[in-house]
Amino acid sequence: MIQKIIFCAKLKQDLAGLAFAPHPGELGQRILSEISQQAWQDWLKHQTMLINENRLNVLDKATRKNLESEMIQYLFGEGSALPEGYTPPKQP
Repeated sequence: MIQKIIFCAKLKQDLAGLAFAPHPGELGQRILSEISQQAWQDWLKHQTMLINENRLNVLDKATRKNLESEMIQYLFGEGSALPEGYTPPKQP
């Protein structure tokens, strides 16, 4: 399978693009055309941290809408804020 190379809007460099839209609709198409595999994986890690640290219920519609807003900020904006009082784990 041939990987397409895109200019990643998040990481500001040419990187491997995603194979398919990871989100529905117009936003998913924007992510597919402007976000690299690496930036998407970084978002998934950040999203997991947000869900765990804030003890979010992803079945809640308002929570999903908020996570979508955080995703847009993380990928295309100034970045997503860390949860209040969050301390990153120490690296070995």
